Amino acid sequence: MKYVIIGNSAAAVGCVEGIRQADRAGSITIISAEPHHTYSRPLISYLLCGKTDEARMRYRGPDFYESNGVTAMLGVTVRSIDPPGKQVLLGDGGAVPYDKLLVSAGSSPFVPPIAGLDTVPHRHTFMTLDDARALDDAVTADTRVLILGAGLIGLKCAEGLRKKTGRITVVDLADRILPSILDAEAAGMVAAHITAQGVTLRLSDSVERFEQNRATLKSGGVLEFDLLVVAVGVRPNTALVREAGGAADRGVVTDRLCRTSLPDVYAAGDCAKSHDITTGEDRVLALLPNAYAQGECAGLHMAGVEKPWDKAIPMNAIGFFGLHIITAGSYDGQSYTAAGEGSYKRLVYKDNLLKGYILVGEILRAGIYTALIRERTPLDTVDFSLIKEKPGLMAFTRKERAKKLGGATV
Repeated sequence: MKYVIIGNSAAAVGCVEGIRQADRAGSITIISAEPHHTYSRPLISYLLCGKTDEARMRYRGPDFYESNGVTAMLGVTVRSIDPPGKQVLLGDGGAVPYDKLLVSAGSSPFVPPIAGLDTVPHRHTFMTLDDARALDDAVTADTRVLILGAGLIGLKCAEGLRKKTGRITVVDLADRILPSILDAEAAGMVAAHITAQGVTLRLSDSVERFEQNRATLKSGGVLEFDLLVVAVGVRPNTALVREAGGAADRGVVTDRLCRTSLPDVYAAGDCAKSHDITTGEDRVLALLPNAYAQGECAGLHMAGVEKPWDKAIPMNAIGFFGLHIITAGSYDGQSYTAAGEGSYKRLVYKDNLLKGYILVGEILRAGIYTALIRERTPLDTVDFSLIKEKPGLMAFTRKERAKKLGGATV
């Protein structure tokens, strides 16, 4: 069996390890445009601020490819997929045949059509190791940095650069930071913490036009800067599957076994849709744990083992300047909220199920809430009034505690 994987991040690693659980003999080839050993993308901001180094950023050990019998074609671009011929066509004119193929091509930064953007001399994005290296080389203590986007990527970039320069401004059209995962109260708390570290936030505003190192805002203000980081969002890399005739819209369409509409072609990670069990919708969940789980599911099925991935939920575990945040699920339903000094909790429940939560500051035992969501545990089978305030196993029945602790199930 010839397995081929396009991509080299979490989904690709999950696929390799899924395949090797069932098939130790088949050949595995990884093709990646990036020339680097597999690494953890969320750590690039910590590389910038000196909290880690490139060796510790590796998502798996240095012998990962060799120990799993993987041929790693790194620094190689893929031009297209040829499903009838069952081959991957490379940018250099070569071809790699496959029996089973995983597309884990990730996503690319979205660059908005702002007037004069092409005149900016020092423009960067912030998604890859090479992006982090370039910013590390370019930013000094005197560099005025302008970041477009107050989402996860933009704010992690600001955190990563803060030790290098104290002149960072973040601009976003939204009225709050992290609008896709935080409500207004949580966002206000996190924003206050970030601004206290010396980062300037310009919210409810956007850049109307650029003139080299000068940005004119829609509010009428003008910002002078030396370096621009565009971090307004990403777009799934669906072209390979779509141009080969596969179903794709805002992500490659897959089933619960991560199969695409193309024969023997699978998709996983930030380019592929998942089924969000908290909303019932199929959408891209661009999260490292989800990417790995999708990749493992695909790898197992490619090797003949059917183990559906059917517990996908949106989830983020992040921190900014020492303030920890965990969010999960969706926020449609009734809410329980509690706020303290430097902490905030919101639990959202509906139809006798916990649907989502936001935790800021105090994040201990968040796994209890996550388990309730993933396992779709009926709230009337637990002591939810206790769990709301103090999540712990004692809120579960004796039978459920035994199961969660690995004991008897009856």
